[in-house]
Amino acid sequence: MMEKNKKVAFYTLGCKLNFSETSTIARGFEGEGFERVDFSEKADIYVINTCSVTENADKRFKTIVKQAQKVNPDAFVAAIGCYAQLKPHELADVDGVDLVLGATEKFKLTSYLNDLLSRPERSRGAGEVHSCEIEEADFYVGSYSIGDRTRAFLKVQDGCDYKCTYCTIPLARGISRSDTLENVLKNAFEISQQGIKEIVLTGVNIGDYGKGEFGNKKHEHTFLDLVKALDEVEGIERLRISSIEPNLLKNETIEFVSKSRTFVPHFHIPLQSGSNDILKLMRRRYMRELYTERVSKIREVMPDACIGVDVIVGFPGETDERFLETYHFLNNLDISYLHVFTYSERDNTPAAEMEGVVPKKVRNKRSKMLRGLSAKKRRAFYESQLGTTHTVLFEGENKEGYIHGFTENYVKVKAPWTPELVNTLQEITLTKIDEDGLVRFENVVHEVANTTL
Repeated sequence: MMEKNKKVAFYTLGCKLNFSETSTIARGFEGEGFERVDFSEKADIYVINTCSVTENADKRFKTIVKQAQKVNPDAFVAAIGCYAQLKPHELADVDGVDLVLGATEKFKLTSYLNDLLSRPERSRGAGEVHSCEIEEADFYVGSYSIGDRTRAFLKVQDGCDYKCTYCTIPLARGISRSDTLENVLKNAFEISQQGIKEIVLTGVNIGDYGKGEFGNKKHEHTFLDLVKALDEVEGIERLRISSIEPNLLKNETIEFVSKSRTFVPHFHIPLQSGSNDILKLMRRRYMRELYTERVSKIREVMPDACIGVDVIVGFPGETDERFLETYHFLNNLDISYLHVFTYSERDNTPAAEMEGVVPKKVRNKRSKMLRGLSAKKRRAFYESQLGTTHTVLFEGENKEGYIHGFTENYVKVKAPWTPELVNTLQEITLTKIDEDGLVRFENVVHEVANTTL
């Protein structure tokens, strides 16, 4: 058995969903008497939650293992997450890795550690693998993150049934399946009791919520049912929807959010390409015309809403003409910022075998162009908000003498460091944009919720 009072540290790569799962697994360790410490500190066990969406996430793994070994060469290192499911033996071969767990095994990490550490013959860095066939990942484990006092990530859905040609997520996480509505509401209430002001809903494909409850494929509840129920949870000041597919973001949901008590006017909607030809090659489930309709609907009912967009550059077949289609489409669209991903080939995906490969130099050039467009869009959005009054949730970190926070519509603001503002909601007037692109404010109108922890 693992000794009590040992120290464990976690490092999370990738998405908000990974952060929610890391936090849940960490609470399991704490429940068994472990002390959680920062990854930079000396620990007995280091757990790395991996991502495999991009090439860089793969490469960073070895660096993180070396960081852990440098702090404590005798520590036990475990790898979990998407990369651990897709390429477990590749991770197990990395010097210093003791245990690799796949999609269904990661939530039993303490059990595997107990077993491995109890063996007298165990050799260090042996890289033992426990990884399921992904078809076995057909059950649901709820999770949520608590660490940042101001915000929590609440997992409501896992897996994906879509067959986008560039994506490994279905191979890493399995079929689409959801938490029960009852359990989501229970978790949301537990979060509210911690004094946390904002919950971000997360999953692989959250608009598909309701599918796979209790192990079946029938929708017991829809995403709109979920949103309406969460809006009634006492003690939560803000609810934020993370990334949601445009074909699953229905007008009824947009209209409900516009009148909601707690849901904020912020949407992050993946586009991936502004060329219908590329969208077809990607096997996306919409054309750009539908995307335009969604943006127009949001602007109709929430003129000040923040709209973020995911876009992939350099996909096979993306000629100069098709890239310019995307650039001009985004330039003319009333959106607020972009998340730009440079396409990288992933094993076992149809896109990796496609013709029309875009040279990496061209991919990087296009990525730089879209990042420049994103900066322009964000600046224009921020400028449109100057002179307006919004509610800001202030965060807890002192960054070079400033405290930062976000308005409900995701404008990032800064003020001289004031500890009393941490984890409070303040109504403020946005006055000017600083050299770093963040919005300054001059005066607090009033405190919205006097519930500082």
